[in-house]
Amino acid sequence: MKHTELSKIINHQPKLSVKFFQQQASLSEPVRDWLKSLPLEDKKAIGEDIKAAQYGWSLGLPLIDYLEGDIWEVRTKLTNRIARVLFVVEGSTMVLLHGFIKKNQKTPKQELNLAKERLKKLRG
Repeated sequence: MKHTELSKIINHQPKLSVKFFQQQASLSEPVRDWLKSLPLEDKKAIGEDIKAAQYGWSLGLPLIDYLEGDIWEVRTKLTNRIARVLFVVEGSTMVLLHGFIKKNQKTPKQELNLAKERLKKLRG
């Protein structure tokens, strides 16, 4: 999302707070760890799109798309690739379940299944 578009959305309070899914056993946060591994410009682009989703919920395409069950995705176009962050909305919280770089047109089943597993763990 371009900065000018983002500034139109964030002139008010966020509609959702953002939380990272946390693995119970290790206390690791897989999406935060994945983001830290990316180049700075990619982190910034993904962060801006997550922020736009947070402030503009329930924006639709091209930024946010519904996948399946309670799972949604934030869609970020990077310089030469595409990133996806899969999330669920729990009350007024956007819980980031899984992030990955997309290689195909369709979201790979294994990526969606991982988000579903994490959602089950989140909801206990």
